[in-house]
Amino acid sequence: MPVGDEARALLRSHNFGVLSTHSVDMPGYPFGSVTPYALDRAGEPLVLLSAIAQHTKNIAADARVSLTVLDANAREPQAASRLTVLADVRPVPDSEPAARAVYVSHLPDSAGYVDFHDFALYRLDVRRARFIGGFGKIHWVAADDLRRANPLADSEAGIVEHMNADHGDALTLVLRAIGGIDAETVVMSGIDGEGFDVLADGVHRRLAFDTPIATPEEARAALVALVRRARAA
Repeated sequence: MPVGDEARALLRSHNFGVLSTHSVDMPGYPFGSVTPYALDRAGEPLVLLSAIAQHTKNIAADARVSLTVLDANAREPQAASRLTVLADVRPVPDSEPAARAVYVSHLPDSAGYVDFHDFALYRLDVRRARFIGGFGKIHWVAADDLRRANPLADSEAGIVEHMNADHGDALTLVLRAIGGIDAETVVMSGIDGEGFDVLADGVHRRLAFDTPIATPEEARAALVALVRRARAA
């Protein structure tokens, strides 16, 4: 698998990381804070920040940041894959309601405060990334190799709504049989050309397609194939 694909798979498989900014109160020192994120239609991270948060004040002075993503549950963290995304932070304009919809779909708990006056959505404009896939597997990844636009962007909301309304049992079955995870409640939160995301009892999980897809018809076929595999298993 190309390094960019591996790095992107890691980025998509999580929904939080450590956002590091340049400290205003302690000039010259980095300031890290755990921050949830979701990927927008272009494949770049979105973060929701409060105006009173320290990292937001830091960003106002210097928009250069990094977002580090790793498997926090790995038995040996230094042997597990991790990714540091270097980016410039930009406010998401009000003219992009789709970005807000994507963020809330992936992080539904944010619905209660995303519209508060002191919260705003920001986009990480990726410049470069550093990916470590294990011992001796260390690479710089170009921004264009990390990003991947969602070919299902225009139909994503409809697919998600349909799957949750009519096929919740199938999602639960697929997650258990293929993902190895038992959950009482499984809700699809997003779908793209490489896989789909669910909230299993509120916890983010990612299931990848065997091969990339590009159309709603291909998405349906891929989902049907996964359900058949799950039933056979």
